[in-house]
Amino acid sequence: EEQKRLLENRPDQPQNPKVLRVAIIGAPNAGKSTLSNQLLGRKVFPVSKKVHTTRCKAQGVITHGDTQLIILDTPGLTNPLKAKRHNLEEAMLTDPWDSMKHADLVLVLVDVSDHWTRNSLSREVLKCLSQFPHIPSVLVLNKVDILKKKFLLLEIATDLTEGIVNGKKLEVKSTLKQDSRSSAKPPFHITRASPPESKVPESPFGQEKNQAQEGSGLDKSCGVGGAGTGEAQGPEHHKPEDLRDAKGWPHFREIFMLAALHGEEVDTLKKYLLMQAKPGPWEFHSEVLTNQSPQEICDNIIREKVLEYLPLEVPYGVTQVTEIWEEGECGELLIMQSLLVPRESHKRMLIGRGGKVISRIAQEAGQDLMNTFLCDVRLKLKVEVKG
Repeated sequence: EEQKRLLENRPDQPQNPKVLRVAIIGAPNAGKSTLSNQLLGRKVFPVSKKVHTTRCKAQGVITHGDTQLIILDTPGLTNPLKAKRHNLEEAMLTDPWDSMKHADLVLVLVDVSDHWTRNSLSREVLKCLSQFPHIPSVLVLNKVDILKKKFLLLEIATDLTEGIVNGKKLEVKSTLKQDSRSSAKPPFHITRASPPESKVPESPFGQEKNQAQEGSGLDKSCGVGGAGTGEAQGPEHHKPEDLRDAKGWPHFREIFMLAALHGEEVDTLKKYLLMQAKPGPWEFHSEVLTNQSPQEICDNIIREKVLEYLPLEVPYGVTQVTEIWEEGECGELLIMQSLLVPRESHKRMLIGRGGKVISRIAQEAGQDLMNTFLCDVRLKLKVEVKG
C-alpha cells in the first residue's frame, strides 16, 4: 500500500530538480541487472547466469541531493528466433527499443570475459544505436576482473569504438607499474584532449589529470540532451547496410571499465551519471526505489532462483501463481506461491531428491526478499503440474 501511494501521488520536488533517464542495453547476460542493482544499492532486479532473466523493462530510481537518476533495466537485445526458443514474451523484443525512446543517455554493456563476443557489438545493439543516434551513448566494459590478460582491454576498447571516443582518436599511456590483478582498472590509460575546465568524474580511460587531457573527455558542447531534442550533435542516422561489416560504434562519449558483481568502479560511473543530469522535474517520490510492485519483485527473485537451479530450457516453462500475500501479526510478510510446470519430470527436478532443490530455492529467495523489503519474510513454495 505504501509503495502504491508513493507511485500514485505527486513526487516531492527540490528547489532546482535535475533528472537523467538512463537506458542500459546489451546482449543477454552481459550484467545489466547486476549493474542496475549496484547503482541502486539494493537488489531490485533479478540476476542469474542464464540468459533472459529480465523478462520486462523495469525502472530503478536513484535520488541523490537534487538529482534523480532513472535506471531503465531492459531485457537483453535478442531476435525473434531466440525469443521463440526460450518461450519469451513479445514484449522482450520491443521493451529495449521502447526504453531507448525515453532515454537521455544509453549505457552499452559488454561482457569482456566472453571471448566469443567481446570484440564486436551484437547486430541488435548496433541496430539499436543506429536507430537512436541523437541519444548520447557510453560504453561500459563489464567483468574486467575475470579477464586475466588486462592488455586485451585495449584491443577490445579499440574494436568496440573503432578507435574513436567523443570524436577523438584514442591515445594510450602505459601504467604497467600498478597491480592490475586486484582492480577493475586497466594497466593503461586512454585519454582524449578536452577542455581543462571540465570537471566531470573520470572513467578509468581518462585519468591523466593536471595535463592537457583532463576530465572525462566530454566537451561542454557535447552535453547530454534529452531524447529527441537534438541538443547533442550526435551522428547521423545509419542505414542497415552501413552496419553490415561494422564491429563497433565510433560515437561513444566515454568508456568505463568495471566489475559490477563486486561493485568495482561502479561509484565512478554513478558520479558521472549524476553529473550528466539536466534541469527537469522529478518523476518519482524521493523514497521510491523502483516502479515495480512488491509482488513483481517477489516473482522476479523466485524466478531467478528457479533459473539458477533448473537445467537447460526447463525453467523457462515454469509459471508462478501467488496464493497468499499477507502481513503477519508481528509485521512479517507471509507469502505462498505455486510453481506450475508442464511435465511430471520437471516437477521431480524442481522438488529435488528429498525436497532439497525447492527448499534451497525457498531459503535463498526468502533471504533476498528480507534484504529487499527490510522485514522478516516467511516464504512457502509448492510445485504442481499444469492442469
